[in-house]
Amino acid sequence: MATPADAALMMQLGAEGVFVGSGIFKSGDPARRAKAIVKAVTNYQDAAMLAELSADLGEAMVGINEQEIEILMAERGK
Repeated sequence: MATPADAALMMQLGAEGVFVGSGIFKSGDPARRAKAIVKAVTNYQDAAMLAELSADLGEAMVGINEQEIEILMAERGK
């Protein structure tokens, strides 16, 4: 899980809890994102609350652009 929406979806699908991945620490504001995810789990049926929690959180986590990788170990799907 990296976003409040991810956490809420898992709860809506019947999960009893969620695992928050370490990717949140690569986000713009990890503490704020973590608090939003906790609140999303508690309020997963409240769409307005989920929208509010998700507003202005910035990027969930910064990934690696495939084009910037110098050596591809496996060329799957090409």
